Amino acid sequence: MNFHWQDGNKLRLLENGDEFFPRVFGAIQRAERTLMLETFILFEDEVGKALHRELLAAAKRGVKIEVMVDGYGSPDLSDAFVNSLTGAGVRFIYYDPRPLVMGMRTNVFRRLHRKIVVIDDVIAFVGGINFSAEHNTDYGPEAKQDYAVEVKGPVVADITRYVESAMGSEQTTRRWWGSRSHRPAKNATPGDAQVLFVYRDNDDHRDDIEMHYLDMLRDAKEDVIIANAYFFPGYRLLREMRNAAQRGVRVRLIVQGAPDMPIVKVGAEMLYNYLVDAGVEVYEYIRRPLHGKIAVKDQQWSTLGSSNLDPLSLSLNLEANLIIHDRQFNQTLRDNLEHLLAEDCQRVQDDKLPPRNWWNLTKGVIVFHFLRHFPAIAGWLPAHTPLLAQVDPPVQPSMETQDRVETDNEGAKS
Repeated sequence: MNFHWQDGNKLRLLENGDEFFPRVFGAIQRAERTLMLETFILFEDEVGKALHRELLAAAKRGVKIEVMVDGYGSPDLSDAFVNSLTGAGVRFIYYDPRPLVMGMRTNVFRRLHRKIVVIDDVIAFVGGINFSAEHNTDYGPEAKQDYAVEVKGPVVADITRYVESAMGSEQTTRRWWGSRSHRPAKNATPGDAQVLFVYRDNDDHRDDIEMHYLDMLRDAKEDVIIANAYFFPGYRLLREMRNAAQRGVRVRLIVQGAPDMPIVKVGAEMLYNYLVDAGVEVYEYIRRPLHGKIAVKDQQWSTLGSSNLDPLSLSLNLEANLIIHDRQFNQTLRDNLEHLLAEDCQRVQDDKLPPRNWWNLTKGVIVFHFLRHFPAIAGWLPAHTPLLAQVDPPVQPSMETQDRVETDNEGAKS
């Protein structure tokens, strides 16, 4: 399924759950016909319960609702939570649920990592924000810094068509002998309000998102800012970041300085010398965990979505991003990132770089070879065809059974 650039869209940047959840819940309250939702994480916390209430209310109004959550990211939803939705007519799907083995989850690779909501073929939300309270700023020190975009216009039809297809059939796994991805769709006449929906799967669109990043870096003339939570990209992307910086483009990279998982910072630090030596400015966001997956280039190009720049997102997970050509949106996102850089980031200066010794040099060589060959290695990882497991509605009691229960209850009261 290939999509083209769509003109005439309206865009709204949403920062953190504080802006995202009210807009999504408000759109659900106005839903009239259809609602489709995909997410990696749905927790049964205050946010999950609020979503649950809105879905139930919409279902009772007759809205056709389909929800798909990842079996690894959302393993602990209670039967009562799910059954009340399916009992109201909601189609509820787990992407590739797998049984525990010795208390451990086994469905680690090839996750459904997309975060998409599309309503009535009119409005869509795409980004990196899951349905959990940790995306609200009042969650505390571990609250995640993240983004999504609300979009209206022709591109919503593309998003709708894609999600309908994704929820209607099993997703295939990578075929190591298969063809490479198609070249990204080019925008022949860049302007404003233009949006392209892009995704990666494990079939014919395995590196579409990465290819857009590569083309963006090759085309950059003045300035690039990349903010990415889990930064451990492929060798090609690292090389293009260096090339851009060496030809005079100001390239700034924002990564986690207060990570939710310590290994994230360890991995990114191994790349610092390689990037800084070429003139890339590296910054660590230290206010709280960074969860965003966003970038801007020059005065017009930007992207926002679910894809990290790490081996899982670039070679295994199911991801979705919007590529945007719009000066106003670019400026809004740029202003947000400039504020983060000024107020909440520390630049990695020479005295903060990992020591240049034989041990770190050896690790660096191993890392670069790993990054260069990871897409091929991923094709050999243990694989299976992920299943879409639809949860059946709870069995409703017959009228005869209901009458008997009511009679028994009345007898018990008397």
